[in-house]
Amino acid sequence: MKHRGSVRNRRLCGIVSAVLLLAMVATACTPPKPEQQGKYPWHTNIVVTTFWVGEVFDPNAADGSQVFSTYDSQWMESYGGCDGQVTSGGCETEARSGSNGYAPSSFKPRENPFYLDLPYDDINNAAAFRERASVIPWANDEGYKGQATNRSFSYMKNRWVKIRKDGKECYGQIQDAGPGQYQDKEYVFGPNDARPANEKFNGAGMDVSPALNGCLGFSDLDGEADKVDWQFVDLQDVPPGPWLDVVTTSQVK
Repeated sequence: MKHRGSVRNRRLCGIVSAVLLLAMVATACTPPKPEQQGKYPWHTNIVVTTFWVGEVFDPNAADGSQVFSTYDSQWMESYGGCDGQVTSGGCETEARSGSNGYAPSSFKPRENPFYLDLPYDDINNAAAFRERASVIPWANDEGYKGQATNRSFSYMKNRWVKIRKDGKECYGQIQDAGPGQYQDKEYVFGPNDARPANEKFNGAGMDVSPALNGCLGFSDLDGEADKVDWQFVDLQDVPPGPWLDVVTTSQVK
């Protein structure tokens, strides 16, 4: 009986060891989920639409024009013109190519053509302005702290965002707020990958510029079907790329 017990114990130990080894291999071979990587949480499978400086998609809506942004009352002038092609119908978008850094074909922008918006307006939305210093993760970082009551300073404008789609990774700076919502803190800053509160534009949670549209390889120049993963990043974590050719530093105007 003693001998049989020893054999049984050895077999049991062998089985346990094999199971543990398989578990270790599985863990080693399983890539971490996107939301586990980096300083800020990932937001996954988000519908994204395209907007551009100079676009007027609804002249009767308060937020229907991109001639100005929530942070810049003269955005088109600051940028240097229509971020696309001027036609009889107005300022229209255009396809972008990496051959010229995804810049517009007609001129060199004065500000970063890799821009985007997120649905949190920390200047003009009264509730967002009141809470911003306690909600925005970098509000107490150097260069931001002490600005809570300064209406000429936005914690959101110029912040960097990493965006991924189908294996492509591009970076952009926030220059406006939307789409559709302006205080969606659970989605924008929350750690649980919340869905955007916006129900317009196929539930989009971000607008991106034509440069980002081209860089990420969107299926449509101005559609509502493309989806991305995105994450805030600090400036020091932004890698070299065409998004650093012109960096926007201006504050609220």
